[in-house]
Amino acid sequence: MEFFRIKRDIPFMRHALLLNVISLITFVLAVISLSTQGLHLGVDFTGGTVLEVGFNQPADLGKIRESMTKFGFSEASVQNFGTVRDVLVRLPIKEGVTSARLSEQVLGELKLIDPSVVLKRTEFVGPQVGKELLENGAMALLFVSLGIVGYLAMRFEWKFGVSAIIANLHDVVIILGFFSVFHWEFSLPVLAAVLAILGYSVNESVVVMDRVRENFRNRKFRTVPVPQVIDNAITVTMSRTIITHGCTQLMVCSMLIFGGETLHYFALALTIGICFGIYSSVFVGSPLLMWFGLRREDLAKSEIKPVEASQ
Repeated sequence: MEFFRIKRDIPFMRHALLLNVISLITFVLAVISLSTQGLHLGVDFTGGTVLEVGFNQPADLGKIRESMTKFGFSEASVQNFGTVRDVLVRLPIKEGVTSARLSEQVLGELKLIDPSVVLKRTEFVGPQVGKELLENGAMALLFVSLGIVGYLAMRFEWKFGVSAIIANLHDVVIILGFFSVFHWEFSLPVLAAVLAILGYSVNESVVVMDRVRENFRNRKFRTVPVPQVIDNAITVTMSRTIITHGCTQLMVCSMLIFGGETLHYFALALTIGICFGIYSSVFVGSPLLMWFGLRREDLAKSEIKPVEASQ
């Protein structure tokens, strides 16, 4: 299905060098921020106490956060959980205070806001568990990346695999860079969003690369330069890109606007990832195919050999 069809190819590769330089600068800035500031890890990774409390009326999250700040937990995470009357409070580890004792103290502070508050459950996440979650998440990211490279190398050609994984890792680092620069909380849902974007972004790269391969096998493009072949591949898939990413972005934006604090950073990571996923497929992955010296012979060897033999 197409909303429109562009008759003339858009010269994307004409501006590839400039946009690659911009991408490189952005990538380096993200790496510098991650190296110097790191990520603002949530309780899932650092360890801490999670409390679920219930109120008889809609909870005032602002007053609860203010109360936690006065109590000495300025980094406490306060969000609705399920309904506007249920609240999830995440607190970092406090030395010398047990989880049970901390729960009693927090409940006492909340009773000053609303005497009807009740404690529904308490969970403690140790720092060792958080460390294991972070390590497992990094390993998952590594194995997914290797799997993508292997699949594309077998499905297409090694140049496609390397180009795609560089473009996709570019998206991942940019997302992490945003969270590092703006000190947004990095939690398990955000890690899930990053892994989802890694798979989502490679899908866009595969669509473009498949079209590039088909163009190389098409006799009409036998004498066409590689940059123009790539421009055509991107242009003819633009309608599909706009429909797919537009619908996905509408859903993600609805979560970002109406999902509340629970889904805020998850949806924010997806929003950044979708935007940069489109950008990297066009202006990072595709130009890299040129820089790696992609030729028609790399994808149409079976068609060229018989012609050479007959001559």
